[in-house]
Amino acid sequence: MNPPPLTVVLIVPTGVGASIGGFAGDALPVARAIAQVSDTLITHPNVLNGAQLYWPIPNALYVEGYALDKFAAGCWGLQPVHQNRIGLIVDCAIEPELQLRHLQAVDAARATLGLNITDCILTDRPLQVELRISESGASWGTIGNPDSLLRAADKLIAQAKVQAIAVVARFPDDEGSVALENYRRGKGVDPLAGAEAVISHLIVRTFKIPCAHAPALSPLPLDPHLSPRSAAEEIGYTFLPCVLAGLSKAPQFTTQKAQEHSQLSITADRVDAVVIPATACGGSAILSLSGRSTVQIIAVGDNKTQMQASPEKLGIKALQVNSYLEAIGVLVALRAGISPASLGADISSLRCLSDSTQQI
Repeated sequence: MNPPPLTVVLIVPTGVGASIGGFAGDALPVARAIAQVSDTLITHPNVLNGAQLYWPIPNALYVEGYALDKFAAGCWGLQPVHQNRIGLIVDCAIEPELQLRHLQAVDAARATLGLNITDCILTDRPLQVELRISESGASWGTIGNPDSLLRAADKLIAQAKVQAIAVVARFPDDEGSVALENYRRGKGVDPLAGAEAVISHLIVRTFKIPCAHAPALSPLPLDPHLSPRSAAEEIGYTFLPCVLAGLSKAPQFTTQKAQEHSQLSITADRVDAVVIPATACGGSAILSLSGRSTVQIIAVGDNKTQMQASPEKLGIKALQVNSYLEAIGVLVALRAGISPASLGADISSLRCLSDSTQQI
């Protein structure tokens, strides 16, 4: 009899300055490697999006962050699809030339990748995105006109029957800022990531369909000292291609009632392991999944973040590893049915539970 499939969740929280996964799709190699030892990899756009660079991973599910939280809590299931019908929302604040660049990127994705992107809509008011950095060092942001975003999404769903939505919002150009300079040098926090999460969360929470966002920005001047981790964002005029590729096969979301009638829906009780930066364990998804006794939490030490939410501080039982290479070794052991503890030089003695009525 074949063993049950191994399902792994890979999380790198958005906008927390992760040294791996905090830049332009630089956790994608980690996702590709973990997918090789998993039957199903569940992760989120922050891990897989690399601007114009992306990589098709057949057994990876591209799940927006709010939806991942709902999945981990057991509220939503994930229904794999062959292909989604994608609609595009474009912020009317984007300049005409920059709008055209994005629309041409969509046409390229349709013609070259065969993606089913059917309709586009301009917002009726500028979205007015503003960027912020919190006291903890994480990035976040606000939208001045969220109702305009929701009206556009509602029209795409009602009239065009789209199954997933890509959003392109005009973000403030921040050329010359310390935060942007640090990010381009491979340090600090992505100043855009927190605001991007606000946009996608709003649509997913309201309409319960897949959504991801690509910021529209003016091209930056060439920088000879650019970090390789940030370089994917410097090779074109738009970050949209990876978003469209991810949404094309993003799973649909099912409620608990719908899950009862679907054998294909993947639910939280299927999760075997979660891989997370060791200092960023305070998110909703990890807190929900850590409460399941069958889930192995793997905390990666060398993926540093701006957070201080370690498993110990949160009372989470986790296996601490130094690197993603070591985490992959743990997953190989789990898949083989081998206790990771047995692979070390020292094995502790068997525990004996005390019972006052019996003696061994």
